[in-house]
Amino acid sequence: MDLLLTQRDKVRRIIRRRRRLGLDHKDEVWNGRYVIMPDPDNVHQDLVGALLTVLRIVISWAKLGNAYPGCNISDRADKWTSNYRVPDVTVFLNGNPAENRNTHWLGGPDLAVEIVSDNDKSRKKLDFYATVGTRELLIVDRDPWQIELFRLTNGELVSVGKSSVADGNVLTSEVVPLSFRLIAGATRPPIEALHTDGVQQWTI
Repeated sequence: MDLLLTQRDKVRRIIRRRRRLGLDHKDEVWNGRYVIMPDPDNVHQDLVGALLTVLRIVISWAKLGNAYPGCNISDRADKWTSNYRVPDVTVFLNGNPAENRNTHWLGGPDLAVEIVSDNDKSRKKLDFYATVGTRELLIVDRDPWQIELFRLTNGELVSVGKSSVADGNVLTSEVVPLSFRLIAGATRPPIEALHTDGVQQWTI
């Protein structure tokens, strides 16, 4: 359910309260419209932590670039807070043309990860991520469980594959040296991440 508030004083009070309580880390602004994202549950946070760990081993420790949790991505050099998104995990490889402005990145990552929660708007961010030059986007759906990989093609992020427990499809990144697939698990389907070296493997 979407809620649109038009009373500016009330909106400002809500935003100030969220910032004061530290609840705004995932909030975004879409062309001037403040968007409050669903609070991440425990599974969401587990997935972020595990994916970030793997990507830091594979990318950061190998000095191929850096992996970050929840950083701000904007398409604007000035007044960036009027239009930005916050992926769950990002990878910026060495040589990525995006500028690190400390408060945010001006330009897109090589890989972004979005973990879908109830009332989530992850797929509505595709055009923005394509505009800023995000090379790949991995979306983790949880109802039903599925992962989907998008790749920047002719200025658009296009789906290049989906993986579920039933089909066992393998999604191979062209950006990071990993492939991903969903496998059966006791409480939820974990994501299997396999390094292209054929040796390193993680269950997320």
